Amino acid sequence: MAYQALYRVWRPQTFADVVGQEVVTQTLRNAVANNMTSHAYLFSGPRGTGKTSCAKILAKAVNCLNPHDGEPCNECEICKAANENRLNDVIEIDAASNNGVEEIRDIRDKVKYAPTEAKFKVYIIDEVHMLSQGAFNALLKTLEEPPANVMFILATTEPQKIPATIISRTQSFTFRRISKQDILDRMELILNDKKVEYDEEALNIIAASAEGGMRDALSILDQALSFGDDTLTLNNAQEVTGALSNDQIVAYMTAVSDNNPADALTSLYKILSSGRSAIRFTEMIIRVCRNMILYNSNTDLSEQMDSTIMTKDMLAISSKFDNDRLFYIVDQVSNTQRNLKNSNQTDVYMEILTVKISEPQVEASAGQPVATTAAAPVDNVEVDRLSDEVRKLKSEIKNISTTGVQQPAAAVKVDKPVHRNSNKKTKLNMTAIYKVLSAATKDDLNAAKDIWPDVMNMLSVTQRAMMRVSDPVAASPSGIVMAFDYAMWFEQAQEDQDLLDSLTDNVSKLLKKDCSIVMVPKADWPGIRKEYINNKFDSNNNNDVKSKPETTKSDETVDEAVNLFGEDNVDIKND
Repeated sequence: MAYQALYRVWRPQTFADVVGQEVVTQTLRNAVANNMTSHAYLFSGPRGTGKTSCAKILAKAVNCLNPHDGEPCNECEICKAANENRLNDVIEIDAASNNGVEEIRDIRDKVKYAPTEAKFKVYIIDEVHMLSQGAFNALLKTLEEPPANVMFILATTEPQKIPATIISRTQSFTFRRISKQDILDRMELILNDKKVEYDEEALNIIAASAEGGMRDALSILDQALSFGDDTLTLNNAQEVTGALSNDQIVAYMTAVSDNNPADALTSLYKILSSGRSAIRFTEMIIRVCRNMILYNSNTDLSEQMDSTIMTKDMLAISSKFDNDRLFYIVDQVSNTQRNLKNSNQTDVYMEILTVKISEPQVEASAGQPVATTAAAPVDNVEVDRLSDEVRKLKSEIKNISTTGVQQPAAAVKVDKPVHRNSNKKTKLNMTAIYKVLSAATKDDLNAAKDIWPDVMNMLSVTQRAMMRVSDPVAASPSGIVMAFDYAMWFEQAQEDQDLLDSLTDNVSKLLKKDCSIVMVPKADWPGIRKEYINNKFDSNNNNDVKSKPETTKSDETVDEAVNLFGEDNVDIKND
């Protein structure tokens, strides 16, 4: 038989085999034992935490011919057929590749037929959040009025993308990340069963790299065993996971503690040249800082240190760091991690980070005074003048709030008054708007409106809330203009780069072509549209004046508006 990956060989076959999800498994086991199973379940949680495994076990348990306290026997014909993936009444569907309305309609048509072999027909839909809005609507009716002897089990890593109408019709179970100790115990069980020698520190590195996912842990373990020819050593685990060795991290942190950027950069270059991952490197720095903070505390927290990280050499340099500086380093590393995820220039960001956290000036940023700053003279006259102006400004604001009337500007001397909406027009990207309008068609606008519900579902909860007050008002093959009901929301959305990136990526993905998003306040949109039409008419009139008979401007303007935005969207009023 061909070799099978460890996570497949050791996939749980009963609820008792599932690691780290005791609340979920106990609830499901009791439901099966008492014949109180629901017609629909929703399993959500991080990857590799047992969602699909529990779904398969539940499908076996409700159909098992000889169940024991809610557990499948794994010996009857039904259980054997399910384990060998040949039970026709257990249907597994990958929603990532079958996310259309037609696939769900096919399920809806077939679900009314009785099971052929088992007691229940069970549909397991994995990554259910990938279904389109139309597919969810098609599934909704079936979940609302399910046929007898049919069970749906929906699994997802992103429950926030599932409509509330679907969630309310299911029993929802949240799978949590598996603890490091549970992962270690499982790997030790497997290695002892395989009679493989292993290093405990290597298992610690693999468990930390798995980030709470059992499947990830077993995949990394499988890879490390292949790399080490069926032996697991610390070096093998470090090479496979990209983790740093203790010597590397000690050399780097020593240079940082000595405020020596040159030595710190030398250590950095050696680490990166050895093939270590920049992301793993930053994670290790944060873990070291966390353990140093615990070590520096005079409480029982020091007992929670990770002994695999806090070696004798690391403990020796811990006294050189105080908690303020450690907090500063963690902040800088966290900021760098965000940049690393969106850039290919990882070496540059790591160099900047290294210089920031190892320069002597960093102590001033961490809240410690620097001698040179103490010598700087203080201009008391200037301080008094600024304080007086602040008091006057506060008085004026109070008068405005109580009377609604602004006092004369002469009362306070301000060189350059700034008004909130003075630069409003500069925020409008007129070039991008005109580019969309120059190729805008009604068909493109209708296509944008058709996909917009799906675009909204792909956004985060906060992004979705911000975009609910906007609508597509014009579209071309390469862009969409979004108009916001309120100028305040327009300004916030315009400055939210993550939102703009998400909109652009999701729209391009759904339309299957590159498409930009341009935003405008709805109050400004009629004027922008009219200005563009008039400019286009004047341009066309100047170019064609010798070849075309004279016509009225108003008629051509109306025709152009109808052509761009559709007859239903144009309201003609006589002056």
